[in-house]
Amino acid sequence: MTTPADPAPPAGPRSRIDPARSACVLIGVDDYTVLDPLRSVRHNLVDLRAALTDPEIWGIPEDRVLTVGNPASARELITPVREAAELAEDTLIVYYAGHGLIERREKQLLLTLPDAEDDKPETCVRAADVSAAIGDTGAAQRRVLILDCCFSGKVLSEMAGEDPGKQGGKLALRTLHDVSGSYVMTSAPRDRPSHAPDPTRCSVFTGALVDVLRQGVADGPDMLGLRHLFTEVKKRIADIRPVMPQPQDEDRNGVGGLDFVRNVAVLPPLTPPADPAAGPPPRSRARTLLWSLAAAAAGLAVGLGTPAAVDWWHTAHPAPATGTCGGHPADAAAPRAVLLDHSDALDKKNVDYEEVKGLSSLALVSEGEHGVEALALADNMPGLLFPLRLGTPFDLRPVADTAHTLRHADGTEFPGWYDGEGLVIEDGGRTALVASETGPAIRRFDIATGRQLGKDFPVPEELRYWPEGSAQTGRSIESLALTPDGKHLYAGWEAPLAADGDQRGRPLIRIQRYTGTPGGAYEPDEQYVYLAGDGMNLVELVALDDDGGLLALEREYTSGLGTSVRVVQVSLDGARDVRGESSLYGVPPDTYADETPVFSLTACPTGGPGAVATPGSNPVNPLVDNVEGMAVGKAWTSGAYKGWRPLYLISDDNGSGDQITRLYSLALRLKP
Repeated sequence: MTTPADPAPPAGPRSRIDPARSACVLIGVDDYTVLDPLRSVRHNLVDLRAALTDPEIWGIPEDRVLTVGNPASARELITPVREAAELAEDTLIVYYAGHGLIERREKQLLLTLPDAEDDKPETCVRAADVSAAIGDTGAAQRRVLILDCCFSGKVLSEMAGEDPGKQGGKLALRTLHDVSGSYVMTSAPRDRPSHAPDPTRCSVFTGALVDVLRQGVADGPDMLGLRHLFTEVKKRIADIRPVMPQPQDEDRNGVGGLDFVRNVAVLPPLTPPADPAAGPPPRSRARTLLWSLAAAAAGLAVGLGTPAAVDWWHTAHPAPATGTCGGHPADAAAPRAVLLDHSDALDKKNVDYEEVKGLSSLALVSEGEHGVEALALADNMPGLLFPLRLGTPFDLRPVADTAHTLRHADGTEFPGWYDGEGLVIEDGGRTALVASETGPAIRRFDIATGRQLGKDFPVPEELRYWPEGSAQTGRSIESLALTPDGKHLYAGWEAPLAADGDQRGRPLIRIQRYTGTPGGAYEPDEQYVYLAGDGMNLVELVALDDDGGLLALEREYTSGLGTSVRVVQVSLDGARDVRGESSLYGVPPDTYADETPVFSLTACPTGGPGAVATPGSNPVNPLVDNVEGMAVGKAWTSGAYKGWRPLYLISDDNGSGDQITRLYSLALRLKP
């Protein structure tokens, strides 16, 4: 058991836990049918796996880590443990995060499954059974068990046989104590809960563990053992909230003192930083710091009212606002988005005495080795297109040039409330298609002169404002997307038509397809229904291919909760044409476009002090503000993100001193 003095690991030569001959299984349950959901668990799995596989830290091969999300049965939970045990020759590490319960009659620790219910042990898995699978399978020299759940310290008393006559204690005692060495780390004592106060971040305990792995120990040795990691985790949690339940551990035969991971705080990087033009080195510490204790503490402060402690933590342990963003639970083992950089350099700037404000759409003009050029559309003005130089996705340095004013073909300006919202570039950057909510209308412009070319594109009657149609005022065309071959143009409405409504709070939004020729006329043909997230609006679309593959940007603002932003991959392949439907309310689900959430901007790293100079409108993540524009670059052909695509987002400050013009860059892994 942990001693009161918490002595440091012994000094002297030690053997190292060999990552190439070890194996891990990471188990997490976050989606419960009866118990409260634990959304922090998905971040635990992503961040802990990334830290353990990082060669700068431990470097266990990817194929030696099994990740198990929401196992439906005891077999689904325990079988991967036995598989990992058969693979391990040096050390087996088993991690579990989820709800923990105490069985009422035998007082055993129960690890929960998605359908678990309190006082129904048959819906759970006994911790003793997991211990048995760890201890009686395979030939690993050492076994490590890490539990992040309420009452997790109970497993230590079971292993010590402190529950005489109870099968659970005897079984655990007979297993882990029979191997040559074992180490157990738990998030809480036997009679206390664990804490996961913020669903968009790691739990407090796992956040602390990842934080120590990622940041190291400034005054520690070159190599850190499990015991040294535990001592530092315990110290950091106590510094943040002294009255919180403290983690527990037990070390058998000196396993906790063996060298385990590199102390990145004192050791130089294994590889020098790469040329920024070539992309970041694999899992660069400077650019891919994952959710940490600092992030977990921020959520803890909201729940427990300790802002002073959180401020102290951020000051003492700064972190950049970069790293893996949370996504769909199915992608927990393989995140699909990494925040690379953000910049406020355009915020409240002037170009030739014209304010850079109200940027509501973004389109790429060119991508080169030394930087990216783009156009940004400003709304709520006569209509302005700002040429931008963005820098690179790994080092954003946006600069705006003199804006092109949009005009009628005769050179007269549009009304002051043009409300331009959608933008695509044509003809190598010489012409642009612009959607305006005033009208609503879609027009082609010569970029150099700003003058309209040709007539307005036709807009189907039902998609117009009353009395012709039932589009909501100020909620009509918000996005445009042009396929790479130029054959199809997609126009997305921001909100449902009055006749369409929503499906249990999820808006039923129409996407209008146009068909034509590049630079020529486009005519509306098919319409599709897009089921947006709860309360979300559709604010941008990007065409990923010629066959109906789209990327959608959704946004909502809730008073008191701020702005939420998420990106969704959409496929129109198989979606039914709904032109003939006077109302989408009640249409069958197989009518909808297929949609797969990619990431939430709220679930991207917040960084330490100074990393986000001006907080946005989301109280959980200061990075998040009124994002309305999105652009996707060409896939990287080499480097750490080979096959991924750069993603750029831009926020609309609405010309307000209370909002921000902010540019974001991310690496995005799209599904085929």
